[in-house]
Amino acid sequence: MSVSAESPAPGPDPEQETGPRAVPRHDAGLQWAVTLLIIAIAVVTVRPVGLSGQGLAVVALLVVNSAALLARHLPPDFPRRAALVWLAAGVVASAALLEVSDGGSGYLFAYFLVGHAGYRLSLRPALAVAALSSLLCGAVFYFYIGPDHQVLTWTFGLSTGVPVVAGILGRSKQQAVEARLQAAESAERAARAEARTAVLTERGRIARDVHDVLAHSLAGINMHLELADALIDTGDLEKVRAAHNKAQSLVKESLKQAQWTVHALREDSLPLIESLTAMIESSGHRDVLTVTGAVRELPARVTQDVLRIAQEALTNAARHAPGAGIAVALTFDTASTTLTVRNGPASGAATAGVGSGMGLIGMRERVALLGGTLTAGPLTEGPDRGGWQVEAVIRG
Repeated sequence: MSVSAESPAPGPDPEQETGPRAVPRHDAGLQWAVTLLIIAIAVVTVRPVGLSGQGLAVVALLVVNSAALLARHLPPDFPRRAALVWLAAGVVASAALLEVSDGGSGYLFAYFLVGHAGYRLSLRPALAVAALSSLLCGAVFYFYIGPDHQVLTWTFGLSTGVPVVAGILGRSKQQAVEARLQAAESAERAARAEARTAVLTERGRIARDVHDVLAHSLAGINMHLELADALIDTGDLEKVRAAHNKAQSLVKESLKQAQWTVHALREDSLPLIESLTAMIESSGHRDVLTVTGAVRELPARVTQDVLRIAQEALTNAARHAPGAGIAVALTFDTASTTLTVRNGPASGAATAGVGSGMGLIGMRERVALLGGTLTAGPLTEGPDRGGWQVEAVIRG
């Protein structure tokens, strides 16, 4: 007897689950319709029915079988042991109804209860219920019809255990569907987490770009404007004009840097060598860039981060070692690209109290995101002894 209209299957482990999960509304409605139809057929066909003797026993067993069949609609979290007891008792009641009644379709109760046992119970209890139904119903038919029809009686009786297979197959099918749904949900959650990570990463990159563009430039502009304001009291207009011009040049440089940042956020490709040369010249140094190795085009993100690291290193050199010589080297190897920014010792007074302290952190974050390494520290030997060097090695 088919049980394809059962509710959705239990979770991944059939030996541990007590029953199916919640079902779509249209499936539940079909289940109720089938259940009520079976009960109605039994009530109409099973005889005798009365208020005493055999008729009263038939009525009582009809009630018990109907209640056992209606219990198919119990919630999925119904305890497994209680479900086993209920289904086993229902099978016994079905066999008793076959014994007590003189005819009718009472055997339908056994078919549907066994099918539901295969669907709701784990494998071993379901097979036990099926075996119980086959033995009881086979014995009832044997004693009811007689030993002259053993093949017919036992075949018909044993067939009441067959629907357990349909129930097990239905449960397995629903488990497979549920596993696919769970996999899809997991994939969706992973995609959302990945998207959130990408958003946070992009926010961090934008924050570093804003820091590189605004923090250094605004700090330098503010410093020269304060210097100009202090020089006004001295009456030295030349120095005032020089401080003002320097602040103005920093404003122009900030505009260039803002353009570079906009290009980076739009993921436009910047020419690395030309952009790096322009950046160095805008900082007041010429012919200090050395390029070695086979020049190749780098991804837009790598190019932008190399430029930002160079910008940070040049700004730090100008702030902490004013008047010092600068040397910038860009080396293209087979598996990496190396940027080195070196400055000599300061020839003037370093500016104190300027900067956010985020520059070196930002450089390390950029290089780490690209899978590279960054080293920064003072030079203790060579012609630039007393100076500072920043070296970023980026894979690719």
